[in-house]
Amino acid sequence: MSVEKIDTLVIGAGQAGVAMSEHLGNAGVPHLVLEKDRIAERWRSGRWDSLVANGPAWHDRFPGLEFSDDPDAFIGKDQVADYFEAYARKIDAPIRCGVEVSEVRRNTGRPGFTVTTSQGVIEAARIVAATGPFQKPVIPPVVPRETDILQIHSAQYRNPRQLPEGGVLIVGAGSSGVQIADELMRAGRKVYLSVGPHDRPPRAYRGRDFCWWLGVLGRWDMSAPKPGTEHVTIAVSGARGGETIDFRRLAQQGMTLLGMTHSWDNGTLSFADDLARNLDDGDASYLSLLDEADVFATQNGLDLPEEPEARLRVTDAFCITHPIRALELGKEGIGTIIWATGFSVDYSWIKVDGFDDRGRPIHHRGVSVVPGIYFLGLPWQSRRGSSFIWGVWHDAKHVAEQIGIQRKYMDYHRHASRVTESV
Repeated sequence: MSVEKIDTLVIGAGQAGVAMSEHLGNAGVPHLVLEKDRIAERWRSGRWDSLVANGPAWHDRFPGLEFSDDPDAFIGKDQVADYFEAYARKIDAPIRCGVEVSEVRRNTGRPGFTVTTSQGVIEAARIVAATGPFQKPVIPPVVPRETDILQIHSAQYRNPRQLPEGGVLIVGAGSSGVQIADELMRAGRKVYLSVGPHDRPPRAYRGRDFCWWLGVLGRWDMSAPKPGTEHVTIAVSGARGGETIDFRRLAQQGMTLLGMTHSWDNGTLSFADDLARNLDDGDASYLSLLDEADVFATQNGLDLPEEPEARLRVTDAFCITHPIRALELGKEGIGTIIWATGFSVDYSWIKVDGFDDRGRPIHHRGVSVVPGIYFLGLPWQSRRGSSFIWGVWHDAKHVAEQIGIQRKYMDYHRHASRVTESV
């Protein structure tokens, strides 16, 4: 069997893979991008039907191409996928679709890696894993699978029509969980939402989107999360033109809020007594950003209208003042549980000793402890914005620079070896 050889092999052609290809191309690095499906397939088939980007079009894009819509619009998922396909054409990215990688192994006694794919074997000097952070949906082992209740992950949710009749419990109140819960409530479903620790930024404040505020306040460039906030989710939405998520308002509109999901016992699900604390902490993060924005506007003399109504608090609904600690799902008519509980990474196909005991890459800004292996698209890879569209583009530039540096060292080695042999 013939073996294809390539300098740098990029695995995954989502936003990370396309960004990586641009910077490798600009640096003159020969490379190939493999994608098991279509370009940006996760945006097309791995999201619910009504999803839009959580940031405005002027922000959630690569520098080299704008969206054709209103720059302040929140772009639909299929348009986002179209954008990456157009970008790949624009930079003439060498992307090969329909090829799945099953294994990467370091070569023995010689440089590089052997890559086993669905279409044959490839040898590469370097590997960039650009498969992103949303690889393996996580459903906590709380409710037995043998019950009559439909249990799906948020990655499997598409629209209210796919669910059986009855109430719906959504576990997880980050952006995905709260947006799905809101959509189901608007569709006339009885919705229960299990709320854990979260940040709740304003969608916009004093005429500027929160993405802008995080930028001017330096929040996007934070190199590490604050202690104790590593796993805190962010509740934000671009739905219906963008709006601030307010759990108290949703409760007033009829959504039943619950604390964190705790345990299952013969048809009854129990919840932690932490709803009030989680809501208060979310409010505190919201008000903190407003405070910082006000100080910044004053210090810099920005002519932005004050917005005192942004600090008004909605009256607590009954489910907040009298939190529910246990629900008998059958009695409440709940037929579906949607687990909006995030994802884990899966790099089991990379057979090198470069991962911690939870399977996460050991790296510095995407450069693995294993020479020749690189990662792109990881949360907090270099900064808070790393897993966002614009952030991954900047991280790709750094990774490409590091690849270029290593290529120069190897070029020197080859040149020096030839000189030695000729003497």
